[in-house]
Amino acid sequence: MESPVRRRIAVISSHVNPPAETTTPPTCLLASACSADPNGEKKMEKGLSDCVFCKIIRGQDPALKLYEDDECLCILDSYPLCHGHSLIIPKCHYPSLDATPPSIIGAMCSKVPLISNAVMKVTGCDSFNLLVNNGAAAGQVIYHTHIHIIPRKAHDCLWTSESLRRHPLKLDEEASQLATRVRESLTFSKSYEDSKEQASSLVAN
Repeated sequence: MESPVRRRIAVISSHVNPPAETTTPPTCLLASACSADPNGEKKMEKGLSDCVFCKIIRGQDPALKLYEDDECLCILDSYPLCHGHSLIIPKCHYPSLDATPPSIIGAMCSKVPLISNAVMKVTGCDSFNLLVNNGAAAGQVIYHTHIHIIPRKAHDCLWTSESLRRHPLKLDEEASQLATRVRESLTFSKSYEDSKEQASSLVAN
């Protein structure tokens, strides 16, 4: 009987390198919507089979592709906030940004200058927002990491928050405690990651 680890590797491998007959979707189609589960989370295996972005990557669902390489894909958003609203999507399924390896995030972000410049040129914009909705409370609907590129024009009134008055940070005890706690959390996280790397190195040797 095949082990769960081997099955998962096989699924991920087929996801990244799909059969030839599924790699060429129609050239002028629109992406379909993907519904998130009620708890705002998807398991890796379910995400691979049910996620709309995974289906687009495998060529099972249509999309208007703007860019593609070995690590990521860029498509037009199927429910755009504005003309040219685009998404950069990793080809491997990760449910959220915090679950995505830094190397994958780096590969996605490295394409932002190239793609955003092309989108701004074609749409006649000179600005853009780079946006990640991470988690249900932040507005994430499709639980497969993705970055929004949203071209902007002056006075387009896209975000209501832009009209809200912002208040300066008070350099008081509360703010100081917040900064200290975040730094402590970062130190703990780094120590944990370092210990995992050492353990992996020992196992490999």
